[in-house]
Amino acid sequence: MSDVNKTVQKWHASFKKGTDFDSWGQLVEAIDEYQILARQLQKEVQSSGSSDFTEEQKCTQSKEDFKLEDLKKLESIIKNILSYSKDFPFDVQPVPLRKILAPGEEENLELEEEEDAAAGAGSTESFPPRAPGTLLPRLPSEPGMTLLTLKIEKIGLKDAGQCIDPYMTISVKDVNGVDVNPVQDTPVATKKEDTYIHFSVDVEIQRHVEKLPKGAAIFFEFKHYKPKKRFTSTKCFAFMEMDEIKPGPIVIELYKKPTDFKRKKLQLLTKKPLFLHLQQILHKES
Repeated sequence: MSDVNKTVQKWHASFKKGTDFDSWGQLVEAIDEYQILARQLQKEVQSSGSSDFTEEQKCTQSKEDFKLEDLKKLESIIKNILSYSKDFPFDVQPVPLRKILAPGEEENLELEEEEDAAAGAGSTESFPPRAPGTLLPRLPSEPGMTLLTLKIEKIGLKDAGQCIDPYMTISVKDVNGVDVNPVQDTPVATKKEDTYIHFSVDVEIQRHVEKLPKGAAIFFEFKHYKPKKRFTSTKCFAFMEMDEIKPGPIVIELYKKPTDFKRKKLQLLTKKPLFLHLQQILHKES
């Protein structure tokens, strides 16, 4: 079997799992599978230079919500996506793609931390704004179970004012670095003040605290856009372990990229007193 056929089979498997979960009412699991498929498709678009895809196939966002019956119409398109040339079964709007690198991928490129500001200020090109974040609503409460809301208040960086389109990616990983919950992105932060970027956004952790696996951690990856290289890169990351979950404020350290989800080789980003500032809110139904 060719690599192309194996790739398409993986896409189809993720899509089928997602629609199955959707039809069973397991929305969290469905969203997880749809996001896996979206990342697989985006990776293929980027690695192929988009040359193998028509404009319709690269469309990723609609003005209206997709219904399950509409999504199921995509199954035949997924199976034949590398050769399909007809219109999609419903209207979609093209969204210009920005290259988003996986953790560690940017290490293979020339680092340019000090050049970003000059490149952005002198550029005459117009870059499209990022799509809104992928934050999810709070799960339904269950008797005796605890839900966690994390308010991301601000992050301290020495070059905060130079970061373009900054946002956070939040994930929950087990001790082996495997996703426990769907990954979420905040909207782009719009307020910068001295050495701080302010988010003031609530993130709902998509599993009851009591159901989080032993040794799990919540990761916060700070990302920003590099206009000179035309990709979105991880600048630094932070994490919270399970014994740190308690109501009230918490300040956590920032570490150098690449993101180490297994927490084996950690290097502080700076010796300066710059941190990620959070508020924890616990919701428990008696």
